[in-house]
Amino acid sequence: MQQSESPPEHHAIAGSRLALLLLIAINLLNYMDRYVLAAVQPLIRNDLLQGEVDDRALSGLLATAFLLSYTLAAPLFNWLAIRLSRWFLIGIAVIIWSLASGGSGLATTFGILLATRVFVGIGEAAYGPVAPSLLADLYPIERRGRVLSWFYMAIPVGSALGYAAGGVLSDAFDSWRAPFYILTVPGLVLGAACLLIPGLPGARPAGDGRTTAQDVLRQAKDLIHNRSYVLNTLGMTAMTFALGGLAFWMPDYVANYRRATSLATASTIFGGITVVAGLLATLAGGIIGDRLTRRFAGAYFLVSGIGMIIGLPMFLLVLWTPFPAAWVLMFLAEFCLFFNTGPTNTILANVTRPTVRSTAFAINIFVIHMLGDVISPPLIGKVTDRYGGDMNAGFLCVSAAILLSGLFWLAGTPFLKADTQRAA
Repeated sequence: MQQSESPPEHHAIAGSRLALLLLIAINLLNYMDRYVLAAVQPLIRNDLLQGEVDDRALSGLLATAFLLSYTLAAPLFNWLAIRLSRWFLIGIAVIIWSLASGGSGLATTFGILLATRVFVGIGEAAYGPVAPSLLADLYPIERRGRVLSWFYMAIPVGSALGYAAGGVLSDAFDSWRAPFYILTVPGLVLGAACLLIPGLPGARPAGDGRTTAQDVLRQAKDLIHNRSYVLNTLGMTAMTFALGGLAFWMPDYVANYRRATSLATASTIFGGITVVAGLLATLAGGIIGDRLTRRFAGAYFLVSGIGMIIGLPMFLLVLWTPFPAAWVLMFLAEFCLFFNTGPTNTILANVTRPTVRSTAFAINIFVIHMLGDVISPPLIGKVTDRYGGDMNAGFLCVSAAILLSGLFWLAGTPFLKADTQRAA
């Protein structure tokens, strides 16, 4: 007797899951690569910036160089995603940023290191707007919040692994360069997987092949009139400003300003707190947002805004609470700050039509980074230098951004239902 073939639905589900797992793995590596730099930047400062007066402000430019190139290149790769295979773009992107990350370890001057971070940003720009729009196309709206939560849980987990890898590997090899060399290998493997695994779903271009530059500009103008999209992007910008500055400077703050422990230990503990708090908060935010949306249409905005408002006093208490008690408050603050990750990215997907979605994510990436974590690391470093090394003064900029993000998201609550229906 001839065996019956698996139904098409089974193959579609299996393909979607494989795509999700591969993109989660790449996103983990993405954030590991970003935050290895934060873990070892005090060592880089001592090696390449020794004797510089504004060494902290210059060190912050390493984050700015990466994010600026990432932000400026994202619209270009969005344009390519409209016309080319999305898996091809993702594969090439991962290979580019992995090679550039390895190049960071080879840098012998601060200028060369700055240049390698620019190329890391260009590589990640090809991935940032394409991956979430691909997943949004593969999964229906009722499951999208949970799926994107799993995808974005790579932010806290990957960030934590980056801190841990930076601290442990630099200590073990007695060199800040070692973590960059080691991360190159899995990046090349994952990039090759995107290019070589046959039949991955979602490979088709994001557009219809006839999309012109004028079409993209018209889409961008239409997004300006989308109230949920605009308020969500403003909230994400303020949140990105806060998290970007916090993530870049916290190990240095704990080890060298508060003198609570060594840099390697501070990076490891902060990474552990980030992975647990961020993972729990990201998954909980997506699940709770999905469930509350069945009863209240503006729930994604509401849970995001409330999380930030609750997180503000937790963060302020960290600045004046002695360690190790401050670690507990830091865990609570990070939980609140990551709670919005799934809901806010689900808002982006739900209030935009499939043909506009890739453009919407690209513009969102451009705005939140250009006005967010491109600015915050060097600004916090500059304020700290201006106030004689007082990092608490620099971190007060973060607290203002936390408050703003919560207010923007609460303001978007009444508009979400209508904007979601309009996109559908």
